[in-house]
Amino acid sequence: MKPDKESARGLAQVEGYLLWNAEVEEARRQARRFTGSLPWLTTAQREDVERVYVADRVEVCRDTLTRIAGRAVELRGEYTERYERLRARCVALSVLTVAGAGGACAVLALISR
Repeated sequence: MKPDKESARGLAQVEGYLLWNAEVEEARRQARRFTGSLPWLTTAQREDVERVYVADRVEVCRDTLTRIAGRAVELRGEYTERYERLRARCVALSVLTVAGAGGACAVLALISR
């Protein structure tokens, strides 16, 4: 792999790691806020509720990200296919235009003799 691609991949991994950790920390904050509204919980109950809340939130986030990543791969494939078709059309149209212009020039040269 080229150094530029390696660097980009490394940066993407670091970014993903930081974003994921931020999401987990946000889940923890929300769990603490939720259990804070339940003053009758014991410390052990509060910890259990927070643990379950965070685990549930992390699972939902993971599922959502997996679906989004899968859809992104599908879209990349669709757009790549569309781009290839469009490029082929543009090349064909360019070739036909150049050939037509060349043919027209040849006809004009023959007529003008």
